[in-house]
Amino acid sequence: MRHAVFVKPGLVEWREAPDPCLQGDLEALVRPVVVGRCDLDVAFVRGRMPMLAGAPIGHEIIGEILSVGDKVKRLRPGQSVFVPAQISCGVCGNCRRGFTGRCSAVPFAASYGMGREGGYGGGLADIVRVPFADAMLTPVPAHADPSSLIGLADMAADAWRAVAPRLARHPEARVAVLGGDAQIIGIYSAGLAVALGAATVRYIDRDPRRTAIAASYGAEVATDFESEAGAYDVVVVANATASALMKAFDLAAPGGDVVSVTPSMLEQPTFDTRVLYHRGVHWTIGRPDCRHSHDGVLSAWANCGFRADRVPTLEVSWEEAPAAWSSRELYVAAVRSFGTTPGRKLGQIGAERPLD
Repeated sequence: MRHAVFVKPGLVEWREAPDPCLQGDLEALVRPVVVGRCDLDVAFVRGRMPMLAGAPIGHEIIGEILSVGDKVKRLRPGQSVFVPAQISCGVCGNCRRGFTGRCSAVPFAASYGMGREGGYGGGLADIVRVPFADAMLTPVPAHADPSSLIGLADMAADAWRAVAPRLARHPEARVAVLGGDAQIIGIYSAGLAVALGAATVRYIDRDPRRTAIAASYGAEVATDFESEAGAYDVVVVANATASALMKAFDLAAPGGDVVSVTPSMLEQPTFDTRVLYHRGVHWTIGRPDCRHSHDGVLSAWANCGFRADRVPTLEVSWEEAPAAWSSRELYVAAVRSFGTTPGRKLGQIGAERPLD
């Protein structure tokens, strides 16, 4: 089979690899049919996050089940399913607590397409092996267009964990999102907060494309987080600068939550812990638990009107996918088997201005 691998910053290529096969009764083989380029993929391809040459890439996957092991009970060949980015068994202590991104049955942080331990390959491939099919795979809703749902596979799940649990506890919370490097996750955080009924949702970002999309979801928008004031119950940090994180703590209300969906990349923040102690601010930082969040984000899609496809997406053919992974588009999805015609040719992508 072919799979896409990271070669160096700016270059992703198809390479040949052995065909995966079932290695146990709980497994499934899945043929990816739509694969989205995650914000983390952008960081890899731009050289902002390290990845070894030759590492398989791609982890935002909707596919068709080709075959299943004898002990797989919930699923059957031919079904369309979400494949979570992370490998999780569903039965270990961490998985049972919802920490599906920290499964103890596999090497820590084992995932598709992120250069992690475990050798599970990448999602931008002809076939992927799913080691715990019943635990990992979520059926795509009947009659839904997989291309319109690809954002739910990973980035919307990350955004859901940033806002939904807190809005469940405090339905009229005020939410601020500091947009930036985790660009789609930040936009989705604002969109989900609106869909889930937050009293106020303010999206702050200097990029006019991203603020326009956030506004289309119903969020208030602003362009300069440094001049922002106010007290927010939830502050989502999708900006990788230390100054954004420090500002988030300034904006958090007493007892509020700061949720980082990206680390500070270039410098380390400094905090006055005495002030934070007095105000009782909670900080959450870390990888999401994708499979645990799939049910929630699908409920937001089905019941609350959240639509991942408000983010403009360049759909490209399977053949064009490696070149598209290095493009300057906001969001890219590789599609096969649905007869989707790409909206633009790859030759036009070079005219796009670089992302911040």
